[in-house]
Parts: sequence; structure tokens; C-alpha cells
Amino acid sequence: MIYTVTLNPALDRQYTVEEISRNEVLRARDSRTDLGGKGFNVSRSLQRLRVPSVAIGFVGGLTGKRLAAGLDELGIQNELVSIAEETRTNTSITGLNQNSYIKVNEPGPVIQPQEIAQLQTKIRSLAAPGDWWVLSGNLPRGIPGTFYADLVRDIQSEDAQACLDTSGEPLRLGYAANPRLIKPNLVEFSDLVNSPKLNQDEALSASKMLPQDSNQLLLLSMGEHGALLRHGDQIWLAKAPAVAVRNPIGAGDALIAGFLAALTSGEPLPTALHWGVASGSYAASLPGTTFGSIADLEQILPLIHSEQL
Repeated sequence: MIYTVTLNPALDRQYTVEEISRNEVLRARDSRTDLGGKGFNVSRSLQRLRVPSVAIGFVGGLTGKRLAAGLDELGIQNELVSIAEETRTNTSITGLNQNSYIKVNEPGPVIQPQEIAQLQTKIRSLAAPGDWWVLSGNLPRGIPGTFYADLVRDIQSEDAQACLDTSGEPLRLGYAANPRLIKPNLVEFSDLVNSPKLNQDEALSASKMLPQDSNQLLLLSMGEHGALLRHGDQIWLAKAPAVAVRNPIGAGDALIAGFLAALTSGEPLPTALHWGVASGSYAASLPGTTFGSIADLEQILPLIHSEQL
């Protein structure tokens, strides 16, 4: 089973306007609302790839009820913890004929100690050998920076495998706990290696120097440049196909979903990398936070080329 953990989920609202401009009223040509939060995005993308998952996270208030109902309607199994405060709503605005967007994320609720303990107990009871756990997104207020590191140790002590996709201190501390897989983007990876923002070539050099356990995987997303995968001394670079980007929000989550969907079905690492890049690229070409099906990805897989470095 693949479990996804979303500590700070959201409803994602997107408005499409004719043109993004300052200091004037923008009138939406279209709007949509999607279930948001990085782990929930991974579960939604996995579902489109016919791979079951269990979505775990905090939900509160009317917005939280709407998220829970949405997961149920999609047929995504979930194990949610109710909290006292309201789940957040995030808003994005995209220009109709512009390759640009504005994204505003609310800070989200403050999680109480008893709510944290309830989630930890749930995760410890579910962790089992061979399962994958995707730990995604920022930590909401009230949760210490060590939380992901603690979860990685709990999960992997049961011979399950943790995938960590976060940033800043939670990524640095979580990485020290030796998760099986980390999936930073270029900005997050630059921070992890304590460097100014790296370009693609600099990131490649830095990835070779990053200390790694022999079984760890680094999946580095690089947007329009594709993704890099390192396993020990082996490094592959997959180039992304040229797509018209409509909304890149969720593309990194789709990358994880495509990669794990292929990996858990027995595909070798280079093939899993191709599926991940195809999934992320296709998601970026869609409106809102939406994801491609197997048939969609099969159309662009032949356009993806990789090399072993």
C-alpha cells in the first residue's frame, strides 16, 4: 500500500482572468476548486494511474468536511484526524494568455498536542513492512520541526519506506533520519546543501556530493528541465517534454505519484523516472490541480529521453 500524509491540506481555488494586472479589479473568466495539499495531490494522481492509496491528514471545520467528502466521492480511502481549527483555503490566479500565475497560501490551523498524538498513534498502527509512506508539504503551526524525522524513524522501524517532500528545517532534519526517498525541487535542494539557488548543472554536481545511505534515492525535480534521480553512484537525468504550462501547482506531487506507481509495479528505476517526469509534465499542462491518466501519460512517454551520467 502507498500511504500519503498531508499535515496542512487545503481547498485549492483557481481563478482564470484575461490578464494579471495590478491595482484593478480582476474579473474571472473561469473558476474551479480542487482538493489540495501535497499528499492529497499524490493520492489523487495515483488514483488516476489506477494505484490505490490511503490519504492521512488533519481536517477541521467546514472546509475540512468538504475535503473529507471530496476524498470519499473520489473513492480514495482515507484515515483523517479531526482538529478544532478550520482547514485552510489556497487561491491561485492565472492569466488566460500568460505563462504566469499568482498563488496565495493561507497559513492554516494551529495543531494541538492531543491532535498530533492522535495522528502519530494512527500512523504507528498502520505502518507495515513493504509499504510506502509519502510525507509531503509544510508543517502547520503547532508541529515541531523534528516531526517528519520522527515519522521517518517510526515508519522505517517497521520496514516500511518513507518518501519525504518538504523544505527548510523539516527537510534537513528529516533527511538526517535517512528516508528511502527525498523529492526536493531546485530551491529546496539548494537549501539542503546550504548553497545559493543552484542551476541544473550546479545541482548535478551537488547531488554527487550529497551524503547518501546505500539504499537512499534522491529524486530532484527541475521543472521544465525534467528530473534527476540518484541511487548510490548511479545518476539518471530525464528531460521533460515541451508542454504548454497552464498551472504548475501539483506537478511535483504528480512526479512522485508517477514514479512510485511504476516502481511499486516492479519497473526499474530509469523507467520509473520516465513515468514520474511524464506525470509531472502532463499535470503542469492542465488547468487547476488536476492529473493525467495512464492513457494520457502513454502519449508523452515516447517524448521523454534520459541519460545515465
